[in-house]
Amino acid sequence: MSTLGTTLKPPESGLLPAGARWCPLKTHGDSRGDLTEIFRQEWHGDVKPVQWNYVRSAAGALRGVHLHLKHWDYVIVLEGRALIGMLDLRPGSPTENRAVLFEVSSAELGGVVVPPGVAHGFYFPEESRHLYGVSEVYDPKDELGCQWNDPGLGIKWPVQKPILSPRDIEAGTLAELRAKVPAYSA
Repeated sequence: MSTLGTTLKPPESGLLPAGARWCPLKTHGDSRGDLTEIFRQEWHGDVKPVQWNYVRSAAGALRGVHLHLKHWDYVIVLEGRALIGMLDLRPGSPTENRAVLFEVSSAELGGVVVPPGVAHGFYFPEESRHLYGVSEVYDPKDELGCQWNDPGLGIKWPVQKPILSPRDIEAGTLAELRAKVPAYSA
């Protein structure tokens, strides 16, 4: 397993699972304030959001670890910061079993693209707000997950007792999740 022991900020694309990306955003400001374009279809041909969600997270919250078989995520931290952990579970992927943990924040706006088959979680060390688009409308059959602290993830979260949802508390093992992931296709 390829695990990065340090937290990257922001991530270098070559260190992320295949298909995952960090997309720096440019802010244009003047005396009135500023404007940041957060998404253009031409930037992400494979990411076609059909649903957008705005989420507030309390300090100490951890969302995940989740995995989707069908949909892509596009996540932007608008206020605060998040540590994003990923593990490529796609058999045959060029980055199969690559784990990474990186920090994103509103101080340096950017989007994170998470492809299907990549397990991911978000830890918020401070109160934060993020926006995420998904390429498929919510479908509970596409909402898989495992325990956030499963040692096989290779993600070194900087927390021992995060705030979790009931769903994430009751999530299965990484081995159970891994068995549901289909082979990688480019």
